Amino acid sequence: MTKASKEPVHIIGGGLAGSEAAWQLAQAGIPVTLHEMRPLRETAAHKTDGYAELVCSNSFRSDDKDHNAVGLLHEEMRRLRSLVMQSADANQVPAGGALAVDRDGFSAAVTAALASQPLITLERGEIAVPPDEWDSVIIATGPLTSPDLAVSIAQRTGERALAFFDAIAPIVHRDSIDMEQAWFQSRYDKVGPGGTGADYINCPMSREQYDAFVDALIAGDKTDFKDWEASTPYFDGCLPIEVMAERGRETLRHGPMKPFGLTNPRAPDVKPYAVVQLRQDNKLGTLFNMVGFQTKLKYAAQADIFRAIPGLQNAEFARLGGLHRNTFLNSPKLLDPVLRLKANPKWRFAGQITGCEGYVESAAIGLLAARFAAAERRGETVTPPPPTTAHGALLAHITGGHIDAIDPGPPSFQPMNINFGLFPPLAEPASYDKEDARKYGRGSAKNLAKKTAMSQRALADLAAWSVPQADAAE
Repeated sequence: MTKASKEPVHIIGGGLAGSEAAWQLAQAGIPVTLHEMRPLRETAAHKTDGYAELVCSNSFRSDDKDHNAVGLLHEEMRRLRSLVMQSADANQVPAGGALAVDRDGFSAAVTAALASQPLITLERGEIAVPPDEWDSVIIATGPLTSPDLAVSIAQRTGERALAFFDAIAPIVHRDSIDMEQAWFQSRYDKVGPGGTGADYINCPMSREQYDAFVDALIAGDKTDFKDWEASTPYFDGCLPIEVMAERGRETLRHGPMKPFGLTNPRAPDVKPYAVVQLRQDNKLGTLFNMVGFQTKLKYAAQADIFRAIPGLQNAEFARLGGLHRNTFLNSPKLLDPVLRLKANPKWRFAGQITGCEGYVESAAIGLLAARFAAAERRGETVTPPPPTTAHGALLAHITGGHIDAIDPGPPSFQPMNINFGLFPPLAEPASYDKEDARKYGRGSAKNLAKKTAMSQRALADLAAWSVPQADAAE
């Protein structure tokens, strides 16, 4: 090992991206100092001092590696020995076709793993400006980067950070839900990891109840924005429920309140006009979160409006919804293909601050940043994963697109969840089974076959890319 490889890589931020990055570097034999400012300085959303705390949903979304891009990303991370996925799998709770976790157990598992790794030094305290003598830094401070560090980043980049609002859904005590009106069922009875096909609590609404609910959302008392926040856009994948309602009366029942694939066992011949779903939030099954119900309503309005939902009239809330301001870089312009800041290559960025969206996406970019930093420490060629993989497709979105070279107006780069639209197209159309065509329809069968082929290609290409990475860590 060279002298340079004995110097620690400094990681700022103990969220999912920073925790994953620290783990990956240590597994590669590189010492790490992981800096986390909590609890000495709190954020607007975190409640604990644990590493990899989940501040919004407890769901890692679909775990279907064959037909869903995020499920494919899960599988790639597992094959790359991800700490985040290892901890998620060990702390899963029933959630139909999704991978959801007991949030406290998940954070505790990540925290314990980091603390037990001798190459990782955990330091508490805010880093406002990374010292110049730190020759390798990964900034993984997430969407809630401290103001002082944000100023340092802005000074180095010469760019004004972009921002959007991210909202938090309420959590309800299970024993306060009226199961004489609600029922357990997963959409289309789908069975997922740790689930039974009846993993969500469903609260039905008639058309009259739905219309009254939409009216209440639109009229409800909402959090006021400060002047400097007024022009900040939302991320479309995490819109507040009332903002969706304002976009059209039918928006909610074709979004988080869609009734499709659900049958009320007490009235099987009467299809509900809309359905509110709640998903288990902890391993004990005592807490359920309201799926898709991120909100900027004030607390009193939330309690009144949400208790008008059938089955929730006596709801006791463990946490009401909230809203926080997120910041992210114009990464395609500011970062190079291996996540280094062009204006200061000592700094790498990882996680949501780069413009990816979602828990696993953030952790995946932390994983890549660490592997790039490890290869650099060892004097090896840094090779990004192929764009045909989920990791490579996400990286390409962050570092390769949406550069507004001509238009002097606001940049168009926006946060993105992993999806098959980010992957290069297949060289040839995927063949599909005739039986699937009869069962699902020709278009659906073709789409399923395409996703399956893209997933198979991704995992094959990941294996070819990861072999030298794995060998280097031995």
